[in-house]
Amino acid sequence: MDNYHITKTDKGWALTKQGAERASKTAATKAEIISLATEFLDGKTASVKIHKEDGTLQEERTYPRSADPSKSKG
Repeated sequence: MDNYHITKTDKGWALTKQGAERASKTAATKAEIISLATEFLDGKTASVKIHKEDGTLQEERTYPRSADPSKSKG
């Protein structure tokens, strides 16, 4: 399973694969990058950690939802 992070940048928001130097997708708003991430990860199995503006973790999502470990909270 690939791991991605949604983080605030100086130019907006970015979806970046863990370990990568460049963003896979960028957007002006957080809502827009979350929508782009959903489309980008369609058909893939991945975990996305969504961060707040200050860099702290807000939530984690698994794509597709069926790949989410059943014993985890959330």
